Amino acid sequence: MHKIFDSHGHYTDEKFAEDGLALLDRLFDGPVGAILNCSVTYQDACNALKLARRYPGMYVAAGIHPENVEESTPEDLEKLRTMWADPKVVAVGEIGLDYHWDTPRDQQLFYFERQLQIAGELDMPVVIHDREAHGDTWELLKKYRPRGVVHCFSGSVQMAQDILGLGMYIGFTGVVTFSNARRPLEAAAAVPRDRLLLETDCPYMAPVPCRGQRCDSGMISYTAAPLATQKGVSVPELIDICAENAARLFGIKL
Repeated sequence: MHKIFDSHGHYTDEKFAEDGLALLDRLFDGPVGAILNCSVTYQDACNALKLARRYPGMYVAAGIHPENVEESTPEDLEKLRTMWADPKVVAVGEIGLDYHWDTPRDQQLFYFERQLQIAGELDMPVVIHDREAHGDTWELLKKYRPRGVVHCFSGSVQMAQDILGLGMYIGFTGVVTFSNARRPLEAAAAVPRDRLLLETDCPYMAPVPCRGQRCDSGMISYTAAPLATQKGVSVPELIDICAENAARLFGIKL
């Protein structure tokens, strides 16, 4: 039996500034075996790598998030190239598009496409952020056909099937436990067991019954529960399946 593999967290977030190390000590001593800590800027990736060196089970996705493109430069991409060669850095991410906010779309598209190109050159998986930008996200995924995961999936069943057709994985957060979770649960039903990832997006997206609390990787069993029921397996079995999937995608030995 494997421990939890949280395939998407943000432990460099300021919400973990006071007690993050103590929390991670408890999690790795308890139910958690591995965490992919996703970054949003070059400096955030540097901080994530420092944290990953402290914990054998922590790995890094290094990249420039669509909400952070205005504070980034093309030179940051060259700095990230060195970081992507580090064995603790196992993915390019978190990258993608977010049209919910007013961040300039031309800048988002530039950084997203450039990072997809680099991921292809380096043969690295990607961690994709897609918020209210399904059309443009799909066009670029179709163009570059990366290995990787679309995290916190919010698209339709058809989009899930299209992404699966590219060979990608799909990640689900605590959103599947919310009262209005019909759409993500419908999408999850289309995802085979071997392409499913469990994630928190912590410190955000705490699942029911932890809504309103700071989310952490120990809460994944709540997220796993409705998906396990849907797939006809127990929660521990689903956690095992998703841990194996994440390890396979990111090239990690559990």
